[in-house]
Amino acid sequence: MTGMDDSATPWLMGARARGRGAVSNRVGRFEPAARTDADDGWARPPEDTLPPLRTEVSIEIPRSVITRNASPDLGFERSINPYRGCEHGCIYCFARPTHAFLGLSPGLDFETRIIARPGAAEVLKKHLSASSYRPKLIAIGTNTDPYQPIEARFRAMRAILEVLAEFRHPVGIVTKGSLIERDIDILAPMAEEGLVHVGISVTTLDAALARKMEPRVPAPSRRLETIRRLSAAGIPVRAMVSPVIPGLTDHEIEAILAACAEAGARAASWIALRLTGEVAELFTEWLEAHFPDRAAKVLGRVRSLHGGRDYDGRFGHRMRGQGVHAELIARRFEIAARRLGLDGPLPPLRCDLFTVPRKGPTQLSLF
Repeated sequence: MTGMDDSATPWLMGARARGRGAVSNRVGRFEPAARTDADDGWARPPEDTLPPLRTEVSIEIPRSVITRNASPDLGFERSINPYRGCEHGCIYCFARPTHAFLGLSPGLDFETRIIARPGAAEVLKKHLSASSYRPKLIAIGTNTDPYQPIEARFRAMRAILEVLAEFRHPVGIVTKGSLIERDIDILAPMAEEGLVHVGISVTTLDAALARKMEPRVPAPSRRLETIRRLSAAGIPVRAMVSPVIPGLTDHEIEAILAACAEAGARAASWIALRLTGEVAELFTEWLEAHFPDRAAKVLGRVRSLHGGRDYDGRFGHRMRGQGVHAELIARRFEIAARRLGLDGPLPPLRCDLFTVPRKGPTQLSLF
């Protein structure tokens, strides 16, 4: 798969990329060649006649579904990804570089060429049924969003939830998608048993900024309504102010926390912008296209969190950075969260209820 370099950016920003986050389709770091948009002397069709980029979905038949990690920066060891790539198109998404492993671009390919795993639930059921399995929190949405728009069609996430509910297995969900409200009928009973937490990411309250930065995500006001509906159903919700972008969204920290608290969130957390891999070039491109007047300031502030570099991936530093600006953000967040009652943890999730459902008619247990 080949992509396009900087010279292709103006063309892709036209009709073709309308409603998308990235402004180019830069090649991944493993590709041997790139394709450049150059004037060959032939007339180019008007931009408004070019077909828009459509979302293409491929189906993957998974052999395994639980991914394991040993990162000390994460509060979970196991996760599931119902989809590869994300139609939400968030320009800052740290998962974009994963598309490079598929021979696809972390740019527009990441948000237009999605891989769905609708068979994941059946594989999960077999895994949980193994006599050697021991329950531990499974996190979903930590890479790409399980409630992105195509979930309405493929229902991979709902099928996974049905399995987890059947086995009474604890799960933590992170999403920006209001489609999660569809599954309140599963989540509410799980919450009653202490089996689920939900994190809703709210990056900004500015609808115009959100439209540019995360083009296919529900508007900020709609995400606040999702917090309200989940909370009303008794589902513990964490407000996730992630990512905080210095010079662009950091001034909203207190307002975002206040809005989330009013909507019913019980806790809150934050993570700084992470310009991992190809995200650095894609985010820079986006900044220069949409906010040329403040691009240098934003990038300078971001680098100040990471010792002058775009990103410092060391454990203990990568999530929040270090230095004066990092400390200021952390302190402001801490004070606001405490004032709003969002500084405590969510109720602990239970593993002791886990059970493997019986198959077919069987003798009843005496105990």
